[in-house]
Amino acid sequence: MSGRERSFWGWGFEDALPDASARKGLANMASAMLGGAELKPREPPRVEDLELPAPRIDPPARIASMCSVGPRDRALHTYGRAYPDLVRGLQGDFQNAPDLVARPRSESDLRLILDVCADARIAAIPYGGGTSVVGGVEPSTCDGFRAVVSIDLGAMNRVVEVDATSRLARIQAGASGPALESQLSKSGLTLRHFPQSFELSTLGGWIATRAGGHFATLHTHIDDFVASIRAVTAGEVIETLRVPASGAGPSPDRLLLGSEGALGVITEAWMRVQPKPVYRASAEVAFTEWERAVTATREIAQAGLHPSGCRLLDAREAKLHQVRTDGSHVLLLAFESSDHPLRPWMERALAIAKGAGGALAGEPAYRDGEDDGGRGGAEKAWRKAFLDAPYLASALACAGVIVDTFETACTWDRFDALHGEVIRRVREAMKSACGGGIITSRFTHVYPEGPAPYYTFVAPARPGGEVEQWRAIKRAASEALLASGGTITHHHAVGRTHRPWYERQAPPAFADALRAVKRAWDPEGILNPGVLVDPAGSSRESSELSPGTSRPPRDSNG
Repeated sequence: MSGRERSFWGWGFEDALPDASARKGLANMASAMLGGAELKPREPPRVEDLELPAPRIDPPARIASMCSVGPRDRALHTYGRAYPDLVRGLQGDFQNAPDLVARPRSESDLRLILDVCADARIAAIPYGGGTSVVGGVEPSTCDGFRAVVSIDLGAMNRVVEVDATSRLARIQAGASGPALESQLSKSGLTLRHFPQSFELSTLGGWIATRAGGHFATLHTHIDDFVASIRAVTAGEVIETLRVPASGAGPSPDRLLLGSEGALGVITEAWMRVQPKPVYRASAEVAFTEWERAVTATREIAQAGLHPSGCRLLDAREAKLHQVRTDGSHVLLLAFESSDHPLRPWMERALAIAKGAGGALAGEPAYRDGEDDGGRGGAEKAWRKAFLDAPYLASALACAGVIVDTFETACTWDRFDALHGEVIRRVREAMKSACGGGIITSRFTHVYPEGPAPYYTFVAPARPGGEVEQWRAIKRAASEALLASGGTITHHHAVGRTHRPWYERQAPPAFADALRAVKRAWDPEGILNPGVLVDPAGSSRESSELSPGTSRPPRDSNG
């Protein structure tokens, strides 16, 4: 990936964004999909045209060699990559840009940066790949601080040590998905955690946000691969015990998992790794009735088969991603192993699916032998569409389309009611805010107790009103999830966007305990202020769902 320029406003690398001609084609397709809606395309911004506010402080002398105040650096570290981030970037709005970008090369560098921040009243926002879709890296709620520094951990990107006997690897937090997989492959091992953001996101980001990954069952979250975590708080270094399991009281690992940089900055972790799979099986099953497709998915999830892939796409989702265009709902099944052939597992899963009314689309694909990293048929098409989707979202934002996703998890007995309520409320919100739109759904992960539904909504944008329109849809979706017994997020994290609903979801006594930990580990409150928890205990909507804060003037004594 060296030599490629990251997009400072959109997803991924600049050279991978669809070009002007492709974006025009996407706009035409989106307009047709939205019933002929008139769209107002916008050209991507250029760094040289940006008007960023001047840094409020100069880089403090003790960390100046690690700091940058360059416009591209500051713009790149302003937002995550949710729809409102993309549209504000397109508009050239970088008023919340961090004052400094710091790049520690070691844990001692990081401790020095945090010491300086605590002494000088500077907010410190950990930054991995910048792929947050919940306002997790945006300095929009950092009022009351002299300045904001974005701490980019990208230089801390090594696989430090491999314990092949125990199948564990010690990996630095700034290692991106491709970087850590490349290093692990030298030992014939893999972490096998592939979120949609895999190309850019980092191990520390996965742990801090409890990211969901490749496996649809069993090992669904990064939690399942963490053996031990090391993190720097505003006062000390915390390292948890590396053992297979422990019954010694509440787990400190569980406190750091999902802490989103508000309690400490994760620097490295011991991770459970595995040999690369050499046996694979995949199949596609079509259903004419959604209820039967859901039943089949539930029965497979409860059968103890543990497929690596068990993704159910509704007909609109299947068509949107060109997996199937005949109006069928599609169940994509996959199994993998480094130890044994998989025909009995696949055959049993297909028997369950057929018993629920599914029709096998073609013969199952089996690969018994060397790992080529590939798949066949619909599974391969789905994987490509899955990884390309964030680039398409950036292109659609340019085309004048609102496109975003949200996800949840619920029990099987609540799913029908939740699904119906979500579809109804989001459609009403799109009709009111945008004049119409479409919503699609799929299951990303499934459990014996229930599914993790994932929704995509697409609607025409009104120039200048895009964030307000998005806000109305997002609020409707979030209210529907909580009203129907779902979680506000299954794997997108809390950040600033979801915090109002997270505070309603969490027991009050737990919220009090979390604030107490925040005060103990971060007494100056400098670590990612406004994310996950408000130390003062006051609930307020995030910058995504309410206006951002204004910037205090420059401090010349920085």
